Amino acid sequence: MIFEAPGETFAERYPQRPFRLRHNLRGHKLFTLPALLDLARRLPPGNIEYNAGDIPIDQDPDRTPMTGLSIEETIRRINECNSWMVIRNVEQDPAYAQALEDCLAEIAPATARATGRMYKKIGFIFVSSPGAITPLHLDPEHNILMQIDGTKRINIYPNDKGLVPPEHHEDYHAGTAHRNLRHKPEFDALAEAYELAPGEAVYVPVKAPHWVKNGDAPSVSFSITWRSRASDNEARLRLANHAVRKFGGRPPEPGAAPFRDAAKLVLQRIASKLKSRPRA
Repeated sequence: MIFEAPGETFAERYPQRPFRLRHNLRGHKLFTLPALLDLARRLPPGNIEYNAGDIPIDQDPDRTPMTGLSIEETIRRINECNSWMVIRNVEQDPAYAQALEDCLAEIAPATARATGRMYKKIGFIFVSSPGAITPLHLDPEHNILMQIDGTKRINIYPNDKGLVPPEHHEDYHAGTAHRNLRHKPEFDALAEAYELAPGEAVYVPVKAPHWVKNGDAPSVSFSITWRSRASDNEARLRLANHAVRKFGGRPPEPGAAPFRDAAKLVLQRIASKLKSRPRA
């Protein structure tokens, strides 16, 4: 078993609210720095994003400072180089694909009751220096962040309190807005903070804004993500609203008008199929 009694907690809070989990991947050989260095060498360079870790919570993504180090130097010197790194799509490597599948298989029965089957399963590994910041952002997937080594604090904001303007959600799914968000201190009272030590994890709901600060030692985290019919419907409704707003409409938020949402989903799926159909 990887997770300790996941079903009980999922039943209470999944998929709308964050919650804590415990796992047994602490010390696993796949997540040592030498193993991650080997993984980084095997994967395409485009799978790896890295930059300086000493950045503000609402860092402008177009002005993110770099360190001037190589990928290899960053991993080797992670204790001292003040860097943040993510290795994306680790499921492209067979060993990490199996690790991802093993984790998700344990929780799949619990998630299926609320959001259906899992698909588009993707794994991310974060390697960060002491004190490094992951800026405030949102993600379109269901996500469990598993702390493997070091500590970090993750601050998760509710995704249903209007903290993110609907236009930003729509632009994000249309590909014209970044996942990073502007931080507003007045919203901090709504955040749930989770201190993660090795062997601990937290579920982050779809599109819930969050930011992370590492503790005083290098950190390694494994992020296991998946999509569901619920997450895809949210994305499709945002795209439909984006189209309505372009023509001067003021569409309601997803969930505010269920019958209208159902009609939008049908129309959006038709439009998506027509757009992807090859031209004669």
